[in-house]
Amino acid sequence: MPAAFLPALRARFGALVRELSKFGTVGGIAFAIDLAIFNVLLQLGMESLLAKTCSTVLATTVAFAGNRFWTWRHREHTHMARQYTLFFLLNAVGLGIGLTCLAISHYGLGTIWPEFQTPLADNISGQFIGTAVGTLFRFWSYRRFVFGGAVVPEPAPPAPPVTAPVVAPGTAPQSAPPTAPRAVPRM
Repeated sequence: MPAAFLPALRARFGALVRELSKFGTVGGIAFAIDLAIFNVLLQLGMESLLAKTCSTVLATTVAFAGNRFWTWRHREHTHMARQYTLFFLLNAVGLGIGLTCLAISHYGLGTIWPEFQTPLADNISGQFIGTAVGTLFRFWSYRRFVFGGAVVPEPAPPAPPVTAPVVAPGTAPQSAPPTAPRAVPRM
């Protein structure tokens, strides 16, 4: 029983690692977009929370496309409008996590220590801490609720051709072990 369980466990773990890798790649690209837009908006004088909201909405659009068409392309995709809506709703929760980290740092700790109201502090709290915690929530929720449909099986690789055993010259082929005679029913 355990021997049969290991290949299935190994296959599931391998699939999870592939999904995490793809999710991380898509997330890295979306993070770079989010970071760049957030900092440009801050330099243009936009308020911190509004800048974070705008940059996250744009990065989320990229993340949805990458996750739907690459990370979880092997999952069932029958209701794109539902997936899109649910993706953005769950991403709003992830955005709320990031905004909470930014608000605690900028407006909470920043009233005590002014160094928490700098662009560097905003980037650390909103972009790194908030994004890290929000990403854990996003992976779990996207996999479970947005792209959690049935897995579309990938085509199995063709079986290797069956070949007859090669018998070396001068040797007799091995015969199959003797089997017990079959009982023939009497009529």
